[in-house]
Amino acid sequence: MLGLNDIKNLLQHNKITEFVKLNKLTPRDIADFTNRHSRWAVKLFQHLDTKSAARAFKFVRKKKQEIIIKSLPEEKAAQLLNALQPDDRTAFLSLLPGNAVKELLKVLTPETRAETLKLLGYEEGSVGRLMTPDYLSIKASDTCQDVLNKIRKLGQATENLNFLFILDEKGVLIDDINIKDFLVHDPGAHVADLMDHQFIALNVNDAQTAAIKVFRNNSRFALPVTDDNGVLLGIVTLDDVLRLAEKEDTREMQKIGGSEALDEPYNTISLPRLIRKRAGWLIILFLGEMLTATAMGHYEKEISKAVVLALFIPLIISSGGNSGSQASSIIIRAMALGEVGFRDWWRVVRREIASGFILGIILGVVGFLRVLIWQKLGIQPSYGEEWFLVAGTVFFALIGVVMWGTLSGSMLPLVLKRCGADPAASSAPFVATLVDVTGLVIYFSVAYIIMHGKLL
Repeated sequence: MLGLNDIKNLLQHNKITEFVKLNKLTPRDIADFTNRHSRWAVKLFQHLDTKSAARAFKFVRKKKQEIIIKSLPEEKAAQLLNALQPDDRTAFLSLLPGNAVKELLKVLTPETRAETLKLLGYEEGSVGRLMTPDYLSIKASDTCQDVLNKIRKLGQATENLNFLFILDEKGVLIDDINIKDFLVHDPGAHVADLMDHQFIALNVNDAQTAAIKVFRNNSRFALPVTDDNGVLLGIVTLDDVLRLAEKEDTREMQKIGGSEALDEPYNTISLPRLIRKRAGWLIILFLGEMLTATAMGHYEKEISKAVVLALFIPLIISSGGNSGSQASSIIIRAMALGEVGFRDWWRVVRREIASGFILGIILGVVGFLRVLIWQKLGIQPSYGEEWFLVAGTVFFALIGVVMWGTLSGSMLPLVLKRCGADPAASSAPFVATLVDVTGLVIYFSVAYIIMHGKLL
């Protein structure tokens, strides 16, 4: 098996007699080499047979795809575009400007051009853009032997054969049957005898993210796509949904981390674009943290009277921010998996108040012991004669701050989702910033209640 360095060496030294080895590479190996070595990518695709090139093309990064198509000889580019699966061809063309699409459509065969234009007509981000019209349909009146004969005749041109789809005379989907059922039943049995009229279908106008949930909840390699009248238009396959899910998960994780989602891999995105993607959120978070300084300024007199309170400010606000970030991340992921929705808000509130209270007590005990041990062992800094009041303030403040952090961190994603915004926008840094400001208010309010008449 050729390694990435072997491929580069073969192309670099123009070993024509060994180019046949390139077609034995896996699609992933071809794509990995192409993504890493832009200089040799076009030459590699020039010497691949059309079938191998088409299989690997969908794994190549979008910008590299465009470079390859533009750089290949016109005949080779036409062969590659026509050989792509309809959904892969649509995904590539949908990212190009209109003029480029218009030129590339000219090199497609009439049948392929009509098919591509139809898929491109669906709204961006819809299941229609994700589906392929290559499927095998049968009739209820067919026998198992008829179906097997059809598979032998047409199966090679079909992307997925795990399920076959039964249509009526109007093209309406009435059932789907696993291919194994035709293999284990008598060849003379009719398709109608195998039907149970229970099937799962996607609507062509559904959001692509909805397809991810359906595939996640059902063990299927392919699902049919129908219009509003139930007419079968195509299928969505598992490999396309897995790539989509990976992309969506990546975008979500980047947003949770407190930045805009990157639209290309980290290793290839330019430094200016990387900075722009991160600067906006950092500015917003910085402005939010400025409120923390405002809050501290409000309690300047209290801090001057009991300087010891300032020692625990980082501890208090970081505990609240960490608990809020935890809760936010957990709820966002639960929402993405369909485990939690806005209808569950009261259940979430109860659970997070309870967990926040218990977690606050645990951290409060640790904080109390910290003051106690430092005081008894004489470790600097000393908390003075009123050390017990300081320890009590830390204990109760941590309970309040952690409870507030878990509550706000869990509810903010639900509220944003209810308002039609992206829950991932309630990123961990955003929640932490929010809790920092309110945490100071809670801390100094508790301190005033406990220390009033003593240190304050």
